[in-house]
Amino acid sequence: METLRTVLAEIVHLFVDDGSLALALVAWCAAIGVAALVLPGLPYVLGPALFLGCAAILLRNVVLAARQRAGAAGSR
Repeated sequence: METLRTVLAEIVHLFVDDGSLALALVAWCAAIGVAALVLPGLPYVLGPALFLGCAAILLRNVVLAARQRAGAAGSR
C-alpha cells in the first residue's frame, strides 16, 4: 500500500510540481472562460489573452524558481 501511495504521489508531482503555478493557471483560465461568456464577441482577443497570460504566469514562476535556486546555491 505504501508503494502505491508513493507512485501516486510521484504522478501527482509530475503534473503539479508547484501549487502556486497550478493555481494561477487555473485561475487565469477560469477568468478567460468567464470573459468569454460575458464578452462573446471578442474571440480574437480572448485567445491571445489566454496564451499571453499563461506565458506570463510561466515566466514569473521560472524567474522565481531561478532566484530561489540561486539563493540556495549561494548559502552553501
